[in-house]
Amino acid sequence: MPADVTLRGVYIPVITPFAADGSVALDAVERLCHEYVDAGVAGIVALGTTGESTALDVDEKRAVVAACARACAERDAELIVGAGTNNTRSTKQAVEDLRGTPALAAALVVVPYYVRPSEAGIVAHFKEAAAASPVPVVLYNIAARTGRHLSAAGVLELARTANFAGIKQATATLDADTLELLAGTNAIDGFVVLGGEDTLLFPLVLMGGAGAICASAHVCTERFVEMIECGLAGKVDDGRTHAEALLPVTRACFAEPNPAVFKAVLHAQGRIPTPDVRLPLVNAADASVSGALAAITAASA
Repeated sequence: MPADVTLRGVYIPVITPFAADGSVALDAVERLCHEYVDAGVAGIVALGTTGESTALDVDEKRAVVAACARACAERDAELIVGAGTNNTRSTKQAVEDLRGTPALAAALVVVPYYVRPSEAGIVAHFKEAAAASPVPVVLYNIAARTGRHLSAAGVLELARTANFAGIKQATATLDADTLELLAGTNAIDGFVVLGGEDTLLFPLVLMGGAGAICASAHVCTERFVEMIECGLAGKVDDGRTHAEALLPVTRACFAEPNPAVFKAVLHAQGRIPTPDVRLPLVNAADASVSGALAAITAASA
């Protein structure tokens, strides 16, 4: 069923930078959002995995959303906010609380984690969230983190239901289920597939995906945007050149648990005040940072 928004292009799940005293560096959040819009991204995702949402308290989450919303509203960019939990009632409240947020295009809701519900339970959870949400919902399928995968059949059932805009499909391979998902959703107006596994973004777009929610685009942003645009335009050779050059960047930036390397790189580039993540994550090792910076330099040559 068509949603009120059509997502397309690259969306960055922006990191949450911390100041030297451990507080959220909100000025850096806004500055990054502006930089990424300047580089061609379609929008910003606040409170995603890369934004360390699980490490933020309630007031910090509100402040991050407000900062991202200000930047997106100023630049006519789309804002997506992560609002999913493993509790249906708290997820409904989280999406309801987004009402009135400037520039808000969609709410990102993850498959419920840890409790390992049945597929029927996952589908019912999403329907409850969408019914409560003031904006369309983007599903987030990432079994490596949640312990449960929502099948193509389950996604297609939701895609034909009111107030769903698409899915972030973060599977480790471009498997048969994902190909079925792409084939099925390509026939449904208003519902799109966004890549969520950064090494597979170009082939996923070639098979019908509409873009990506891409942590790797924190760096080499223009080139990631161009790669996705090549995929959408069917420019296979040009897109493959970008994809091959960017693969070492993605692999290097995920050498340690996300977003430690990205934050260290952005700090080394002078774009955020510290490289710090919050426990239980730890800061990236020097060797990982050096490897990522070398890969970025090579891809930017």
